[in-house]
Amino acid sequence: MKKFMNTAETMVAESVEGFVRAHEAFVVFGAERKCIRRRHLTSGKVALISGGGAGHEPMHIGFVGQGMLDAACVGHIFTSPTPSQIMAAIEEADTGAGCLLVVKNYDGDLMNFEMAIEMAGDRHSLDMIVVSDDIETSRTGEGRGRRGVAGTLIIEKILGAAAERGMPLAELKQLGEGLNTRIRSMGVALNGVTVPQTERTTFALGPDEMEMGVGIHGEPGHARQPFAAADAIIMRLCETIIADIAVTPGARALLFVNGLGGTPPAELYLAYSGARRFIEGKAIPIERSLVGTYVTSLDMQGLSITLALLTDEEITLWDAPVATAALRWP
Repeated sequence: MKKFMNTAETMVAESVEGFVRAHEAFVVFGAERKCIRRRHLTSGKVALISGGGAGHEPMHIGFVGQGMLDAACVGHIFTSPTPSQIMAAIEEADTGAGCLLVVKNYDGDLMNFEMAIEMAGDRHSLDMIVVSDDIETSRTGEGRGRRGVAGTLIIEKILGAAAERGMPLAELKQLGEGLNTRIRSMGVALNGVTVPQTERTTFALGPDEMEMGVGIHGEPGHARQPFAAADAIIMRLCETIIADIAVTPGARALLFVNGLGGTPPAELYLAYSGARRFIEGKAIPIERSLVGTYVTSLDMQGLSITLALLTDEEITLWDAPVATAALRWP
């Protein structure tokens, strides 16, 4: 295994150090480097906090900044941050209006974020939204149900904009829970993930195979299928997504094509073109788009497609200014 690293044990710490130094206009380390927070916090605004294992960059640290997250915690590769890290983020980010924690639906993340809320709840007003946009886990009957994957970005962006406008904690939670029911994602991979600590690939594929329904921790999907042309692959993903989401008349759709770490931009845009053509062929107009590598699984050669059905208010919040290391507009 060849990677640009010194040791597997120090890789995450050295990477996060580089991130903070490269983006010091947006972020700083919290106390004892337990979290990363916005350089300039807004007093009296509900703080939005998230986090997860390393290996998914730029999520979540790349989304810390104006109009999105106020703080994020990074665990070891594919491992939840500790309750101590999450509590440190709460202490750093809460400026008086409380904190909403955005948590992906994985057992380790849920356990540690829930523990941090229990331990810090006597000093802070806290609540949590659990993101579960991934389609495929619900088919296996394992764990707590659908995983939180690329749709997490959409929820963090919209909630971040709403928090900037002064929305209180209870309303932010309600907004996030409503969004979660109208966002669905599914991924496909052409190879497994090489984890630095083990130097092993999480799953192996033959030269003419692909894995449908993969997760962002290098998990295999629900089916190993023969490799196909791009349009056929994208059609399978989109068909599954549309069958699993309730499309109502007048829905305003956001289409997000996300690279999982090892897929070049040319292939992502090709996939976007096919996905948009297919979805609009189902009379679902695409009004907003995002294409790029934002929620990764280390070096996985793969992509995910996310479809979000948004209200007029949510479209406005998506369009609102954002200034983070990974996401910036206008």
